[in-house]
Amino acid sequence: MRILIHSNYQALSKWVAYYIAKKIKDFGPTPDKPFVLGLPTGSSPVGTYQNLIELYKEGKISFKNVITFNMDEYVGIPEDHEASYHYFMYHNLFNHIDIPRENINILDGNAKDLEAECTRYEEKIQSYGGINLFLGGIGADGHIAFNEPGSSLSSRTRVKTLTHDTIQANARFFNNDISKVPRTALTVGVATIMDAEEVLIIVNGLHKARALRMGIEEGVNHMWTVSMLQLHRHGIIACDEDSTEEIKVGTLKYFKDIEKEALNSLPDL
Repeated sequence: MRILIHSNYQALSKWVAYYIAKKIKDFGPTPDKPFVLGLPTGSSPVGTYQNLIELYKEGKISFKNVITFNMDEYVGIPEDHEASYHYFMYHNLFNHIDIPRENINILDGNAKDLEAECTRYEEKIQSYGGINLFLGGIGADGHIAFNEPGSSLSSRTRVKTLTHDTIQANARFFNNDISKVPRTALTVGVATIMDAEEVLIIVNGLHKARALRMGIEEGVNHMWTVSMLQLHRHGIIACDEDSTEEIKVGTLKYFKDIEKEALNSLPDL
């Protein structure tokens, strides 16, 4: 597992955007062989999306032959609701780049049969041969997507009941009214994410420091689902200085030393 410790969120976001853009360009996607990209919502990827939009506007990257699969969606709120993940993705990324609408895949939280929707989603991912790169963030409790503490590490896309901590954390997207936050969501599973050829997780902020420590310094544990990244063959954590507050000094120095070349330059486009 690679860990790249950036000076701040801005530097982290720019590096991640350039890394994704380089992966897409090096892949050379075509209509018959698209690049398949997994995407998250939440505050962590916003800076990355802003940088990807700028790279597109500068003509450095195209998304015409990119297929996207989002991690999750709330159950029971309209797609045009400002807190829905459909709205988030179009507002923060899709409306500003050249990705065809038919290439965008987001779980339908209003499907009549939610279990069937989850099965359909898994099957569609497999129809493209799996995901090339899955981008993600984590919660303060170390969850990835909506795989809350205690989730099976072999889980697949499913209906998930959200913890009180997650509901409370997400109330900021519902005018800080916790009663308006949905109690359930559809989410890809831990195993769905781990099946990707590469997984890149963004960790930023002091409030994520404990989760980062548990994810990289402790053992693989279903109570901290991000820790499963330790077992991935191509796992990367891109974090900022604030989020490293609780990791050991030796760990900090080690990863700064071995990744200093990558940290001192952006991926070449």
